[in-house]
Amino acid sequence: MVDKTSGVPVHRQVAADLRERITTGEYAPGDKLPSERAMIETYGVSRLTIREALGILRAEGVVVTEHGRGVFVRPPASIQRLSRSRLSRAARAENKGAFLADAAAQGFTPSSSVRVRFEPADERAAGHLGIQPGDEVTVRDRVMRADGLVVQLAVSRLPRTFTRGTAIEEVDTGPGGAYARLEEAGHTIGHYAEHVGSRMPTPEEASALQLGQGIPVITVTRVAYREDGTPLEMNDMVLPADRYELSYEWAAE
Repeated sequence: MVDKTSGVPVHRQVAADLRERITTGEYAPGDKLPSERAMIETYGVSRLTIREALGILRAEGVVVTEHGRGVFVRPPASIQRLSRSRLSRAARAENKGAFLADAAAQGFTPSSSVRVRFEPADERAAGHLGIQPGDEVTVRDRVMRADGLVVQLAVSRLPRTFTRGTAIEEVDTGPGGAYARLEEAGHTIGHYAEHVGSRMPTPEEASALQLGQGIPVITVTRVAYREDGTPLEMNDMVLPADRYELSYEWAAE
């Protein structure tokens, strides 16, 4: 299967063969690759060579490793993020706001993990939220998945003066999410502003999103404002550029 006299590094030959098997459909999206032991026997190479080959495929975004389960062919995940009614009260009432709306429209199974913490606002957060640096903010740090694949990192910061005593400080905010809880507390949302950019991911982001080498991320910072213009929340989102399409619609006036 490999030619040790060809001059091509053996681990690259193994990677090329696995890539070809994936491309031709022998290993379909979501399939588990053979174990390291099986590949060692198939290719007649060392464990280190197999791991180097799989490292190439991971860097290319072809496969993903699930701890304790093995190596899988990355399933396709192309998500259209339609900015039309995703944040509407009607969508929240149906528990289909934001990411859940994307899931409902495109048929993937959404899931997320949430961590809640409290911290002093840095200058950037303070500027967006209209508070003083050092003021306490509630942080909701989320990892969001589509059919088990991580597709978005999102970190919301809210002045704690608005969240204290509400479910926003709990992992599960309840139906309609944090925005519904804000409005129940008397903070009616008047409008949102989104700022979209792009950059290369940090090592931590690349690892969490299982990005191939050289793939950038889309950044979206959304600020939610009360009807009187008071900022209520700043949400920093990081999206893999190879899995997202951002679509915007608005009425002509």
